Amino acid sequence: MAEPETRFAELKRYVEFSAEDARLLRGFRGAAAPHFERITQEFYDRIRQHEEAHAVFTGEAQIARLQRSLVRWFERVFSGDYDEAYYAETTAIGRVHVKVGLPQRYMFTAMALIRSSLMQLAEASEPPGTRVPRAICRLLDLELAIMLESYRDDWISRIQHVERVEKEALGRSLAVTQHRYVNAVELAHVLIVGLDVGGVVKLFNREAERVTGFARDEVLGTPFVTALGFDQDGDAARLGEVLATFARMERERVADPRGPALEACSAPLETTIQSKSGRSRIIRWHLTHAPCEGDEVSVFALGLDTTDERALLARTQRQERLAAIGTLAAGLAHEIRNPLNGAQLYVTYLDRALRRTDAHGELLAAVGVIGDELKRLGGLVVEFLDFARPRPLQIEPVIVQRLLERTLQLVAESARSRGVTVTLDEPATPLEILADGAKLQQVLLNLAQNAIEALAPAGSGEVVLRARRQPRTVTLEVEDGGPGVPQGSPIFDAFFSTKAQGTGLGLSITHRIVTDHGGSIAVESVPGQTVFRVVLPIEGPQGWPARRAEGRHDA
Repeated sequence: MAEPETRFAELKRYVEFSAEDARLLRGFRGAAAPHFERITQEFYDRIRQHEEAHAVFTGEAQIARLQRSLVRWFERVFSGDYDEAYYAETTAIGRVHVKVGLPQRYMFTAMALIRSSLMQLAEASEPPGTRVPRAICRLLDLELAIMLESYRDDWISRIQHVERVEKEALGRSLAVTQHRYVNAVELAHVLIVGLDVGGVVKLFNREAERVTGFARDEVLGTPFVTALGFDQDGDAARLGEVLATFARMERERVADPRGPALEACSAPLETTIQSKSGRSRIIRWHLTHAPCEGDEVSVFALGLDTTDERALLARTQRQERLAAIGTLAAGLAHEIRNPLNGAQLYVTYLDRALRRTDAHGELLAAVGVIGDELKRLGGLVVEFLDFARPRPLQIEPVIVQRLLERTLQLVAESARSRGVTVTLDEPATPLEILADGAKLQQVLLNLAQNAIEALAPAGSGEVVLRARRQPRTVTLEVEDGGPGVPQGSPIFDAFFSTKAQGTGLGLSITHRIVTDHGGSIAVESVPGQTVFRVVLPIEGPQGWPARRAEGRHDA
């Protein structure tokens, strides 16, 4: 008796994929392989321009891993071996796409981009009339069909899960459910999660889906403590204690129904959760125990996402501090500048007089020290004024790659003298933003020089200047392998410095330039790796065209 035909064999028969096609693809691999990395780079550059597709990534490290995986995928596609092991590996890739939440429509568009690149390559490298393009189309059709099977299996699994949850909902009427979700839950701009006495999720509103990234059917019927990725060391334990208290109160009510009526009680709680895409969100919860006869939901967890609010408050407080210190710095600078110039003049006169009289060398050295310190104090006054009275931005189109390359040129000598290597990691295609090029050059120079100085004591190391595009923003990074920045250090506050001779104004000025552009700057630091990350809007500061027009009118 013949063995039944496998799914993969059926698909190959349907698209008429033959052994001749396999042979042609194996032969074409030599011409295609040198272009795999270029096609991969172009593919991910396109993804960076689309918000929903880019949102499934957790960061640049994941994108780099996926780029390497796509190159390996190209090598596998042109291997010439298309057996059941090949089918199993393609199926696994499809499951990964479902797991990270990549929308199904991007499977078609992604395959169309790859198909277009490979067809152009085949037409350019193969003689006219060759059947290689047809073989490529058939194999990519097979890949797409296999991966889409994973989406179908996922939907079937989710539908089956929903059916199981619905069967457990005893006695619930459609009218009550619609009233609860539409009028009380779905229209609220807070996360609303309903739990039963065991802490299992029974209600999950639209705002909770938006903030967490999880669909309702993915969390219904699962324990609240584990559903949203709470911090297992702290938040999950505190949440478990609150739910355990509520459960004990519920048991006491059931055990003694003739006792006094149980009034609603609540408990505030602040936790950090992990969204489906891997991003951390700070949620301020208010858990309320409100049991009701006939309703399995006995605990309501009302949550407010305070992540952006906290970030805005921190930026506002920092800007207020910088503004206050800037006003003080301006006043001090004006008071110091005149006597400082006079003192410098008389030190110069004294130095010349002593040299004419062949004064003792120690006297000349002392006068030189005084002169040097006055010059340093003068430089500090200039920094004060730059900090207190920043010049208006001169917004214009700026190519990010040129900024990075110019920064590399300016710090090359300083880095070489300290045994430090500076490298660039930039997009292959020109990346243009609207910004003040000179100001951003100042930002990159300051961050790069700080990174070089951090590596100087070791006498070796590498500094990386990096740029990446997102759909609406550009991220600039300066990374070094130095000892790191102490946790909690107010490095962007004026006059705070970790350097013995530092003024503490460099990063404050950098922060002001970035915020004036409508961007943000942050640092991630552990011993052996420090990354300063600047995020800037591609279209320039918010409201910039209106301000530019207003400035021209005033002129």
